[in-house]
Amino acid sequence: MRPHRLRSVFVTAAVLATAAVSGTTSATAHAPAAYTSATAVRASGLGALTELFAERLLLADKVAAAKYGTESPIDDPVRERQILDDVAARAAGLGLDPDSVTAVFRDQIEANKLVQRGLYARWDAHPDERPTERPDLAKEVRPALDLITTRLLASLRQTAPVRADASCGPRLYAAAALSAYEHRLDVLHLKGLGRALPSVCATA
Repeated sequence: MRPHRLRSVFVTAAVLATAAVSGTTSATAHAPAAYTSATAVRASGLGALTELFAERLLLADKVAAAKYGTESPIDDPVRERQILDDVAARAAGLGLDPDSVTAVFRDQIEANKLVQRGLYARWDAHPDERPTERPDLAKEVRPALDLITTRLLASLRQTAPVRADASCGPRLYAAAALSAYEHRLDVLHLKGLGRALPSVCATA
């Protein structure tokens, strides 16, 4: 299946997930079909990976809430470099290719920033939707992100064979669609999830 077809499959599933958020009957009618392939998706191991991507994206809301209205920028090259250097070193220790793992985590960072920028724009346009509490980045958010990083590295190791297989693309998009549906991701977070996927498959 070609990349543009894969994207079409994901977008179609994403529309269903978005409809589910709004409670439309069409999404409800299609829900059983979404779960029919759940076992197969999870068996590939990629479902665990996209679950972690979704969890990390949802933490972007807390990152944005912590930074919004402060001098802390969305783009933090120093922090990003620290993360990428850390995962590269840990990847080597797990027998993984540091460059490919770094590419996956770079996509996670960019996906996170995509969501943050979208939230900033939403809050600028709708002040009544702005967060009323400011999470503590150091004590609350970063420890949660660090835990996901550890779990992602383990999942990347476990899925190395399927990620190197020619079937990785279709399986990855199916897993992402299921994760999107289960987490009831809105359009912004769906875009973030799509941004998190490009470097997962070695055959992409």
